[in-house]
Formats: sequence, C-alpha cells, structure tokens
Amino acid sequence: MKIGRGHKLLFIGDSITECNRTKDKDNELGAGYVSYVNALLQVNYPERGIRVINKGVSGNTVRDLKGRWQEDVMHERPNWLSILIGMNDVWRQYDTPFMKEEHVYLDEYEETLRTLVTETRHSVEGIILMSPFYIESNKLDAMRCTMDQYGSVVKKIAKETNSLFVDIQEAFDRLLKFFYPAALAWDRIHPSAPGHMVIAQAFLDAINFDWKKNCDNFVY
Repeated sequence: MKIGRGHKLLFIGDSITECNRTKDKDNELGAGYVSYVNALLQVNYPERGIRVINKGVSGNTVRDLKGRWQEDVMHERPNWLSILIGMNDVWRQYDTPFMKEEHVYLDEYEETLRTLVTETRHSVEGIILMSPFYIESNKLDAMRCTMDQYGSVVKKIAKETNSLFVDIQEAFDRLLKFFYPAALAWDRIHPSAPGHMVIAQAFLDAINFDWKKNCDNFVY
C-alpha cells in the first residue's frame, strides 16, 4: 500500500469531496468517499497511523483551487495529495450557459491543473488525479461528452507528471450496466452512498489497498 506510516493524505476538490463536512472535529471529513477511505485505512492499516484531511469546497472549479492552493495544500504539507475537480467546470457551461464568466473551458482547465500539479509534485510523496465524472450511461449526451474530454485531460496530465490516475468515470460506467443513473446520483453529479463507495473503492485500488489485510487482524 502506497500511503506510508505517519503519512498525511489530503483530498481537495468540490462538493463531491466536501460532502457536508464542517469545521467540527466530529465531521471534518464529511459523509462521502473521503470518510469511507479514512475508515477503511484505519481498519486495515491501524499500525500506519495515516491522517486524512478533507479540503473539499462546494461549488469549486479548478480556478477556485488555484486561489486557495497555498493555504489549503502547501501550508498543510501533505505526503500524498488527491485531486478530484472538474464537475463544476463542465456543469456551469450547461446549467448557467449565459453566465460565461463562471465557465472554465478546457484550455484553462488543462493549463491550471497542470501548473498546480507540476508546482506541487516535488513537495509530496505522490499525487493522485481522479477523473471528473457524469453519471450518465449515454456517452452521446452533450454534458457527458464534455466531461469525458476533461477526464482525458486529467489522464494526460497524470501521465506527464508521473501521478496516479483514477478513472472514476469508468468505475461508474461499469456499475451503470446494472443501475439507472438516478439510483447512484439524483442529479447525475452528487453520488448516493453507493456512489461514494464507488469512488472510495477506485481510489483505494489505485494505491494498492489490500482488501484482505484486515482478516489477519482478527482471531477466531
């Protein structure tokens, strides 16, 4: 498993990452995939003492991440950094088509994300880039097509910067063979509990999480 003993793992992103987190210590990880990842790391790897931090902020785009990067990432000095961003960058182009000042088009998205990753990668043990997603099985849907373009950019930047890439869209696509999209996310963006588990599982697989390790911790 890639996350080492005493390491700090920081997640940054939008509402999918934030998922109702507050500054209260009882809810500082929120109720979504970040909380699931933390719980599974604690149960399977208690000896490593991994600290998980949630820096998701609802409504954020990659432009917003750039504005708070120094305080929310560099100041925290994580060992590992996970980035999931892009849903709002795409969504605003469709739900508020005439408010173009809020749109983050593909060229800005790519340039900003690449800069953030490039400037940070030498300060951390590793970076995990997760693809933005739209929980829609029709790949010809306009917003799905755009989201796939942004996901391709994330994959390209991960390869260029030797970062881990987690294809969250592909993980949801596998499940969409059995579920109607609204069963996983009422608006096709904000996942239900099973949807958040999809993200958590894909993330943990990418860091070589041993799903059977905890079996060795119990005596029957």
